[in-house]
Amino acid sequence: MNDLLPADYPAVLTELKDRVRRSQLRAVVSVNQELITLYLEIGRHLASREHTWGGQIVDRLARDLRAEFPDMTGFSRTNLYNMRRVYLAWEGGGEIVQQLVGQIPWGHHVALVSKLEQPAERAWYLAKTVEHGWSRAILLHQMETRLYARQGKALTNFESTLPPADSDIAHQTLKDPYIFDFLDLHESARERDLERALMKHIEDFLLELGVGFALYGRQVPLEVAGRTYFVDLLFYHVDLRRFVVVELKAVSFEPEFAGKLNFYLSAVDDHFRREGDAPSIGLLLCKSKEEVLVEYALRDQGKPMGVAEWTTRLVESLPEDLKGRLPSTDELEAEFARGDER
Repeated sequence: MNDLLPADYPAVLTELKDRVRRSQLRAVVSVNQELITLYLEIGRHLASREHTWGGQIVDRLARDLRAEFPDMTGFSRTNLYNMRRVYLAWEGGGEIVQQLVGQIPWGHHVALVSKLEQPAERAWYLAKTVEHGWSRAILLHQMETRLYARQGKALTNFESTLPPADSDIAHQTLKDPYIFDFLDLHESARERDLERALMKHIEDFLLELGVGFALYGRQVPLEVAGRTYFVDLLFYHVDLRRFVVVELKAVSFEPEFAGKLNFYLSAVDDHFRREGDAPSIGLLLCKSKEEVLVEYALRDQGKPMGVAEWTTRLVESLPEDLKGRLPSTDELEAEFARGDER
């Protein structure tokens, strides 16, 4: 049967499949925009009557809308109040915000107004969600880990080592601290333990690094003067068009770390940098740092690099009244060991 098909049939079929998918995507986007417009219109009516319409009127409106449109699931009392909240959150947000509002699903809007109070912060997450296509789960993760507050907070020497435009973009690429809440490491963990744990959860690690990072390799060998050195993690940033050398430290920052990273950057540029690539950037992830030490260590380094802390949220995410009251990992292991003996 396949022998009877025209030679150009596979190419035509592929093109038409792509066309159907694009059409389906546009239809979904169009339907979402219409739904958001509808919900915001309902929210506008409720907001303009919030001082005259009490809870009983809103309950009645929810019942009447559900009775008239039984196939639509968005007319619960709770969602009507969400419509009012979302309308008020974006009202007066400016032209750019209004252009973005219809481009994310309703659940994203509810998450934004439920979790965030500051308009500027909400607008930032809205723009990033549209830019990167974040799912609701990823949006919630980014808000819970306070990405807005951490973005661009790493200590760097970019202003003195990069052109102004590149410096701004590269600086915003790094954050401080990096939160690895998917890890469970003992206090005595070493760099190799941290590296193995991050590679085990590489998808979560890439999410925390941010959009644009592609893993090139771990423990990447560098041959220099007959000796072999190993870069902990080597990434390529597709937007910056630069390699990014990441060195992991399970201890506090020491000035000599910057010198070693500067050496690695020179070697990576010689070994891996291709035509069109910009000079590599280095990132030191340390368990803690003293800002004055970092500033002195980076001041006269010739290569662009930044220093940030890494942490986990295993304790930070607990309610205040539970912090310090739960047993430690060592205590639990000791208890299990006693149980085995019994």
